[in-house]
Amino acid sequence: MPFLGSEALAAGAVNRYQLNTRHDMLHRDVFVPSGAVLTPVDKAVAAWLWSGRRGVVAGLSAAALHGSLWIDANLPAELNQPSRHRTTGIILHSDHLAEDDVCALDGIRVTTPARTAFDLGRQRGLVTAVIRVDALLQAGELKLPDVQTLLDSHRGARGVVQLRRVLDLADYGAESPQETRLRLLLTFAGMRPSHTQIEVFDEYDQFVGRLDMGWPEWKVGVQYDGKQHWDDPVQRARDIDQGVAYAELGWRIVRVGADLMRYREATVIGRTRAALQASGGPF
Repeated sequence: MPFLGSEALAAGAVNRYQLNTRHDMLHRDVFVPSGAVLTPVDKAVAAWLWSGRRGVVAGLSAAALHGSLWIDANLPAELNQPSRHRTTGIILHSDHLAEDDVCALDGIRVTTPARTAFDLGRQRGLVTAVIRVDALLQAGELKLPDVQTLLDSHRGARGVVQLRRVLDLADYGAESPQETRLRLLLTFAGMRPSHTQIEVFDEYDQFVGRLDMGWPEWKVGVQYDGKQHWDDPVQRARDIDQGVAYAELGWRIVRVGADLMRYREATVIGRTRAALQASGGPF
């Protein structure tokens, strides 16, 4: 969606009147259609164009280009480009990037998934850092050993102590920020789930459902139920039937909603611990 006004004028795609009346200027010479709702990807592309296509998209903008979801569209774009020039809406980094820290996506230079995780995992806020690395893992291209390799070669870098913790806590199976928060809540309480995205089958090998996290060895599952699980009658009926099927197979399921997570963390911990203890778990 973003484009360089000078290029569009030269190509005859728009005239100056159309450019000025039907488009908004985000940065110097970078335009979008008037009233456009910009995604993190749009902002990343706009920042790269502003740099004259010389900058390297980094941070959350790089994560967006790699396919990460749940990025706040209100946050500014991030670009790695040593420069004295500043502009509103772009955070400029001046980190040294090795050649293998950078890849190309549709012609745009961007930090690799591993380098992007290396950068995001060192930013202040342990839970937020894990959420962002989990999202990159869910996008599919990131492998944690690659981040560990970068960490080993940058031992003196700022934030590496937190990054080690982030790599230990990250998980390939988190499908939303709330699932990550729930998994971390249990982990910090001494009950780290042994598995995520657990597929459950009945005695006839028929698929029953998939649990967000839990302990298959004790048949205890923990499920985060988003808004649709409470507001959609069809989904709610399906959840009830599924819960009966789980119980018939000997599973104990702890269901957690947004209010419970936000206001009653101790209840979540207590219910999970009670389910594990009732199943003979060592907690």
